[in-house]
Amino acid sequence: MSRSNTKVGRILKPKLSAFARNLLAEWRRLELPESGANIVVAVSGGADSTALLLGLDELIRKERLRLKLTVAHLDHGLRADSANDAKWVSQLAKELGYNAVRGRAKLKVSRGVGTGPKSRKSKSRENLEQAARKARYAFLEKTANKRNANFGLTAHTLDDQAETILMRLLRGSAAEGLSGTPAVRELAPGSQVKLVRPLLAWARRSDTEEYCRRRQIDFRVDVMNDDETFSRVRVRKQLLPLMKSFNNRIVEALSRTATLLNEDAVALSAEAGQLLELAAHKPEKNSETRLPRLRVNILLQSPAAVRRRTLREWILRSRGDLKRVEMVHLIAVEKLLKGERGGRVAELPGGIEVTRRRGMLELSHKKGLKKAPATSKIPRVRHRR
Repeated sequence: MSRSNTKVGRILKPKLSAFARNLLAEWRRLELPESGANIVVAVSGGADSTALLLGLDELIRKERLRLKLTVAHLDHGLRADSANDAKWVSQLAKELGYNAVRGRAKLKVSRGVGTGPKSRKSKSRENLEQAARKARYAFLEKTANKRNANFGLTAHTLDDQAETILMRLLRGSAAEGLSGTPAVRELAPGSQVKLVRPLLAWARRSDTEEYCRRRQIDFRVDVMNDDETFSRVRVRKQLLPLMKSFNNRIVEALSRTATLLNEDAVALSAEAGQLLELAAHKPEKNSETRLPRLRVNILLQSPAAVRRRTLREWILRSRGDLKRVEMVHLIAVEKLLKGERGGRVAELPGGIEVTRRRGMLELSHKKGLKKAPATSKIPRVRHRR
């Protein structure tokens, strides 16, 4: 039989682009559904999110994935021409054959606090960035729920990961923070929707821009990405280029470091969970909180790295989040373990107090306290009179 005859009856699938092949490989590595699932893709119109949409479109058209896509676009209303971005995304989705859901955010930003005009402006910018991020994720979850989708996709890349790691390093974050952004997590605490970042582990910003050009799509450019009053933009424009002069593959190196730190953090967190169970003591009947107290003598038997993670998890379960809780706060609580004197108190953001009493750590909320401001203060350890 001739060589050509061996291909009779075999259906050859169309060849994929390199970008689509990498996307499919990551999709499978993350064990995401390849058929029958509703997926919501967040698309701003920039190169990264546009490339993600186009890559998924290629995989669907070439029958590697069988998914139902919905395009979600949130207009933050921060630029005069932002409405044009929304129209552009809707038109692209229509041309590709997908439904688009548009929303508009009403951002409420607290005023920055600083020692001078420049500091106040920078702080205000950071508050704006946080408010915009919160609005995006809320809109993505809302859209996913309406579309009965269990997955919401964003287009964070290796470059975004590197910027995040450096920003957290500059703040003095622990291993969890330096582990970077996870590729998959709950979109919100208790949510059935998973937030997935399928470009995070492999795609550079240059890859997304090149793929858009190959697909002959002129992506949108946000001028705010060049605004160096944002810390992230300064990291991108100033710090990363400097680091690249020492290591041309600094972005990939930072990603590898984050992966290694994440593995360490997972192992230590597992030990911290066991320590929390051992140290926990049921609260008294008249306790202000149902959260267990912690035995000081049990906590002191473990290494500091495990002990601080235990305290962190204990606080998380009480508050429901760790907003504005930083390493300095955990160290302040840890200082309560030293010595024999009781009655000492560590104050945490959000009106939380941790008290040492009778060999136990107790957590409570201050009575009549107004909501804490958006600035983190160095915690004070004081003796209760």
